[in-house]
Amino acid sequence: MQQQNVAAEQDVPQQGPSAALVAVIAFATGALVANLYYAQPLIAFIGPEIGISPDLAGSITSVTQIGYGVGLFFLVSLADLVENRNLVLVTVGLTLLGLIGAATATSVVPFFIASFVIGLCSTGVQVMLPFVAHLVPEARRGRVVGNVMAGLLTGIMLARPLALTIAASFGWRAVFWASAAMMVVIGLALLRMMPKHKPSAGMHYGQILASMVGLFKAMPQLRWRAAYQGLMFTAFNMFWTAAPLMLADRFGLGQHGIALFALAGAGGALAAPIAGRLADRGLIAQATAGAMIVLGASFLGTIWTVVAAAMVLLVILTVLLDAAVQVNQVVSQRIIYAVPSKTRGRVNALYMTLLFAGGALGSVLGTITYESGGWETTAETGGVISLLMLILFSAEKLRARGRAKRG
Repeated sequence: MQQQNVAAEQDVPQQGPSAALVAVIAFATGALVANLYYAQPLIAFIGPEIGISPDLAGSITSVTQIGYGVGLFFLVSLADLVENRNLVLVTVGLTLLGLIGAATATSVVPFFIASFVIGLCSTGVQVMLPFVAHLVPEARRGRVVGNVMAGLLTGIMLARPLALTIAASFGWRAVFWASAAMMVVIGLALLRMMPKHKPSAGMHYGQILASMVGLFKAMPQLRWRAAYQGLMFTAFNMFWTAAPLMLADRFGLGQHGIALFALAGAGGALAAPIAGRLADRGLIAQATAGAMIVLGASFLGTIWTVVAAAMVLLVILTVLLDAAVQVNQVVSQRIIYAVPSKTRGRVNALYMTLLFAGGALGSVLGTITYESGGWETTAETGGVISLLMLILFSAEKLRARGRAKRG
């Protein structure tokens, strides 16, 4: 009987996941990744209650981000060793405990420990993404990954306005309690619907970690795609770090106005399913180049819209910018998830760790560029990042053509 169950699990990729399972995983990824961003707009309220001075308030979100970075490398790689459903359920359960800890913390140390756990275990998102790719037949992989990524990006974009809205009515602790309740619902849904998948890497944990260097060297597509999306995420985080400052300074928006702007910007998530379909049709190069061009054009276009105080056009350009980041993410994942399932967890860990590093750089650049030259400098830096990506993409294509001629 056990052998029959294992065989059935191995047949899942041919059958494909149900629409309900894809929807649950899409919602779960969005809800989990949102935990990384809830505290960002609330640091002015959290700091005084747990005893953090205003000049150190930024550490409230930094600890969560550090936890996520650690989890990307050390937890996500376990997807090639540990049964995936159990790994996801454990990360969701520990995230629940971290959220409860944050909601009840009255001093710095307990809150920081809880924040680190939240960040560390929210990386369950990056176990679910390659897992769902494993379930999908090759011909439909881009479309399904795109649908799940739409849920993830929606979670990122809605986290800040949702946190502000809940905190305005019920206080900042209610944000963490609400997310904790959501983790319970998600955990029960995944326990019931998520099929088991036991990887066949045949290695122990130390070998899994050590092998990642060799995988990175052996996979040029991983290196190129990590570079592209790392730069994309640098630009994305730079934009969303500087944009609230610009909206307050140039448009006079308060917290609720900035929250509505971020909510409108979440429309970029609609590009994910479209990107998946383009990837499934073999239009990966066109989608990649198009995303890079749209990113740079959107950044440069915001210079005029900010000067002219054209809010509607600014929102449209923001949606296009977010859509460009999402399109490149989906087509990149369509490529890297094509690796054998026994290495998919490690490949995803490498990819996401580099992407996260780009995002961290973008957060720093957002503050530096805005403080040094205002929004114009931030937008021009975004244009430069776009140009750099196009140069790298051209270099990749020229190298591929050279290899083809030699072959």
